[in-house]
Amino acid sequence: MTRRGRQSVESAGRANTSGGSGRVRAERRDGPGFVRSAMERLSPARWRRIWLWGLLSVCVLAVVAAVALFTPVLSVRTVKIDGAIAVPEQQVRALLEIPSGRSMLRIDTTEIARRVANIPKVRTVRVQRVFPSTVKVTVVERVPVLFFDSPQGAHLLDAESVEFAIEAAPIGVPRLVTDHPASADPVTKAAVGVLAALPPALGIQVDEVVARSISDISLNLKDGRTVLWGGTNDATRKSAVVLPLLTRPGTVFDVSSPNLVTVK
Repeated sequence: MTRRGRQSVESAGRANTSGGSGRVRAERRDGPGFVRSAMERLSPARWRRIWLWGLLSVCVLAVVAAVALFTPVLSVRTVKIDGAIAVPEQQVRALLEIPSGRSMLRIDTTEIARRVANIPKVRTVRVQRVFPSTVKVTVVERVPVLFFDSPQGAHLLDAESVEFAIEAAPIGVPRLVTDHPASADPVTKAAVGVLAALPPALGIQVDEVVARSISDISLNLKDGRTVLWGGTNDATRKSAVVLPLLTRPGTVFDVSSPNLVTVK
């Protein structure tokens, strides 16, 4: 081998050795040992500064929390109630129990909603914080779809068959006629289900819902005609055929078997 050749080989060897050492050093810088070493090299003064900054941050956060929780900065100033019509707004306000000056962050919205939801006429309620100083209460009331008579008065039922009031039934709400009307009664629930399935154009014509069993339900219309509906099954098909059937002359319209309807 010539002298120039030996120099080229030696140069290549040194380059390879240098490159390998560089990779080893890079790997050591990236490893956990290097991190521990760097931390160990921090001076006591540097450690004190880090500790002081951490303590200062904690103190600032504590002060901010105290200001938010115990000063008038975020106190409740306005309570807004939406959706209360049949339910007196004053009744809702009385159940909120929000002390004057209470911080917004100390308001238990879940507990407030639970108290308002105990009002029989309330179906759902939502309580929200609207910063900086408003509590918004949104009430969804129960709407009567049927009522049944008793010595105490008219019992109102909503679309979930929940009895929520005993008072005069609103105009246009049909009367339920059945042997044992009650929220948990299967026949009552079936009657509510039938009424919910009616096309709106028929629903507004119903004066009475007569439920003899869960499969024998009929509708007495305001004009004196009767629709024999049957049970809650095939509701879509019955709804499709009943309105065209009502255009025919007659007094009794039977759609209990929607594939074989009759008029008398």
